[in-house]
Amino acid sequence: MLSQIQALAAELTPRLIEIRRHLHSHPELSGQEYKTAAYVAGVLSSCGLRVQELVGKTGVVAELKGGDDPRILAIRADMDALPIPERVELDFASTQLGIMHACGHDVHTTVALGTAMLLSQLGERLPGKIRFLFQPAEETAQGARWMIEDDVMEGVSAVLGMHAYPSLPARSIGIRYGALTAAADDLEILIIGESGHGARPHEAVDAIWIAAQVVTALQQSISRTQNPLHPVVLTVGQISGGRAPNVIADTVKLSGTVRSLHPETRNHLPQWIETIVAGVCHTYGAKCEVVYRRGVPSVLNDPALTELTARCASEALGDENLLLIHEPSLGAEDFSLYLEHAPGTMFRLGVGFTDRAVNYPLHHPKFEVDESADRRRGGDYGLR
Repeated sequence: MLSQIQALAAELTPRLIEIRRHLHSHPELSGQEYKTAAYVAGVLSSCGLRVQELVGKTGVVAELKGGDDPRILAIRADMDALPIPERVELDFASTQLGIMHACGHDVHTTVALGTAMLLSQLGERLPGKIRFLFQPAEETAQGARWMIEDDVMEGVSAVLGMHAYPSLPARSIGIRYGALTAAADDLEILIIGESGHGARPHEAVDAIWIAAQVVTALQQSISRTQNPLHPVVLTVGQISGGRAPNVIADTVKLSGTVRSLHPETRNHLPQWIETIVAGVCHTYGAKCEVVYRRGVPSVLNDPALTELTARCASEALGDENLLLIHEPSLGAEDFSLYLEHAPGTMFRLGVGFTDRAVNYPLHHPKFEVDESADRRRGGDYGLR
């Protein structure tokens, strides 16, 4: 069957490049993927799949019926873009000002569509059912939750996902056993002091100065109180406070993100953070409010499904194009929420150019993917 699949893939390649370029030219932000969803639904319907729209707000679900095997394999692709102005000169560059597919979700959607187009031609030769999940709002870590609330994981036996990766060469597949990404949580800290004249700081409780102590204490405490083999990254990305240059601030709000890999570490982080913040504030006469919101857990790849993915990639692409990812990423992925309902695995799809000194990273305005992954098998389709 592999040779038949490869032949079908070669036939579909020019059409898939057209699809990907259309999606790239028309990016939509999280929760606003209306035109993308309609386009995806149209392609799926043309393949004879049963399609359901407006799932998980702006998501699309399609099912491909196979044989009598009751198992369901879910294939997930995310569709949203980012509020980043594109700085790549392409004939199919973004037509939406300030928005681009800087994370490769146009590639993810295209790969899932290509999979549906190809497998629909195999029909009854498939042992079980394939459910395609075209998800919105991955970038805001909301889409997977929306989809799950609409029962997309009901009856699913296993789920697969992928992510484009510019640091891996095009035509390669990267796999990792165990943790692939980190858990990502949100943090808000409110420091409550007392206002006063900027010339008489001893008569006030300076919330800005105390906020600076809080940030420093948190960063220093990680290195001295957390297991160095269980990494934690705490980033305060926003600070707001103060009313005037000559007035001591009475309140300061800190907002940030907390990343971790190990569940036991994640479980104690809220109390650990609150203890440190409260201690600093008490020392200097301030009060505090700490809000810790759990986001998405770590993507923990199922060993058996990861091994199966590795074997299939090796057989299809050759051992030289199967790469083992040795370290997890502290980035986050709401694909992890699907794994709370069924075992699954996520792999990396290489999209890096091998003839360039620099492959710009995900979320960069110059991020670009190499579409010529199959050039060695037949022509470049005018990609260069």
